[in-house]
Amino acid sequence: MSEVTLSPKYQIVIPLEIRKALKLKPGQKIQAIRLGERIELIPVKPMAEIKGFLSGIETEVDREADRI
Repeated sequence: MSEVTLSPKYQIVIPLEIRKALKLKPGQKIQAIRLGERIELIPVKPMAEIKGFLSGIETEVDREADRI
């Protein structure tokens, strides 16, 4: 686990091994989410990269008779 320090401007540096593993680029958007006493940083992916990521997923769902 890597430890980072919050600067006087409230900035942090993401450790190199994490940047490489997630293929983060300068200027890339990252979403910050508060979960209780924790902060999660989630890279925002462009729509072109997300397109088709659900291909092959099962789309047949059992529905209640009044929902058909």
